[in-house]
Amino acid sequence: MPGFDWGTAADQRFNVNLSILFTELPLLERPAAAAAAGFTAVELWWPWVDSPTPEQSRLDALKRAIEDAGVRLTGLNFYAGQLPGPDRGALSVPGEESERFRANIEVTADFAAALGCTALNALYGNRVDGVDPAAQDALAVENLVLAARAADRIGATLLIEALNAPESPRYPLVSAPAAVEVVDRVNAATGLGNASFLMDLYHLAMNGEDLPAVIDRYAAKTGHVQIADNPGRGAPGTGSLPLAELLDRLRKAGYEGWVGLEYKPGDRPSAEAFDWLPREARPARRTPPTSHGS
Repeated sequence: MPGFDWGTAADQRFNVNLSILFTELPLLERPAAAAAAGFTAVELWWPWVDSPTPEQSRLDALKRAIEDAGVRLTGLNFYAGQLPGPDRGALSVPGEESERFRANIEVTADFAAALGCTALNALYGNRVDGVDPAAQDALAVENLVLAARAADRIGATLLIEALNAPESPRYPLVSAPAAVEVVDRVNAATGLGNASFLMDLYHLAMNGEDLPAVIDRYAAKTGHVQIADNPGRGAPGTGSLPLAELLDRLRKAGYEGWVGLEYKPGDRPSAEAFDWLPREARPARRTPPTSHGS
């Protein structure tokens, strides 16, 4: 990331997404690998794509692995179907998938609470052939309200994410305004104010959005940020996004939350995919505030 002011980097709080980095290792070995690379915080997609309600022993084993590694879990997805894979969430998909999402809500909230995790991401889900989009959107709000209430119970923020149309053509939230509209709808329905936008700069770039304008407009409604370079979804510096400038702009716009490293390591071990970030900038120097609707 040429030209990055590493004094500014010290004010960023990076975490490593263990569902896209360190995936060459078994799940339970990834927290320690992130710690060995110098990080103090991690995030995860829902780790068990086969089950929204895994056995308690599986939950306990992951909790121990995170605690033993000495890292903090700062973000967790609700059950999202086959992800990675063809699915992009479950909460707007009628029938069995919606029920699986609902069954997962309290499981996710309880696991997050046990580790002090205060950000829960709810992926919206793909459009379904033969189903009225308005019916899917109504179901989505119902389920997001349930998720927001569960998040509120543990003092967490509910995140709603925009993906990108080229890679997720059936996902309806493929712009920042579309995702923020859902955030506003959920907050209006609950009165809790704890739904926020998940600003993934890679997805927004793939959509061709004006990233500085998105930051200026939506920083105050952003509860989490994720980064990868574009094209390629690789580490910062492998593509053409001015990520250093964008992160600096976010900070100046008042964003004080975590920055999730959600990129592909490429044809190298994940431990070698952080050379863009000096080791002294990897630990979180201070914990960002938790503020609903931030």
